[in-house]
Amino acid sequence: MLKSIEVVAAVIVRDGSLFATQRGYGDFKDMWEFPGGKMERGETPQDALVREIREELDAEITVGDLIKTVEYDYPAFHLKMHCFLCSLKSDDIVLKEHEAARWLSKKDLRSVNWLPADLSVIETLEQSLI
Repeated sequence: MLKSIEVVAAVIVRDGSLFATQRGYGDFKDMWEFPGGKMERGETPQDALVREIREELDAEITVGDLIKTVEYDYPAFHLKMHCFLCSLKSDDIVLKEHEAARWLSKKDLRSVNWLPADLSVIETLEQSLI
């Protein structure tokens, strides 16, 4: 049975664009994702997201509604990812773990190489939010 990992992801929206980050490490280096990370024991998904964004981007966010929860089987693990609509409290972002970041407009959403689980979120967003 695959190891199961539960994570949270921030779908940060500003002026009709989405914030995407490029992984700088690991098996999926150079692929694009929504920022976030693993929940710690006892944390709510929202608390985990605020902590992860502070750690990864040195930024403060407001966590809004749950967009969707994605379940995806990668070769080495099963991922459960809770994706929340978020906004930045200020425009200051410092990339601490990622190689690059971009604000993507709706027409540019597929211009980067998304991780498979994140791509399913893009498909949902294309139909609804932005």
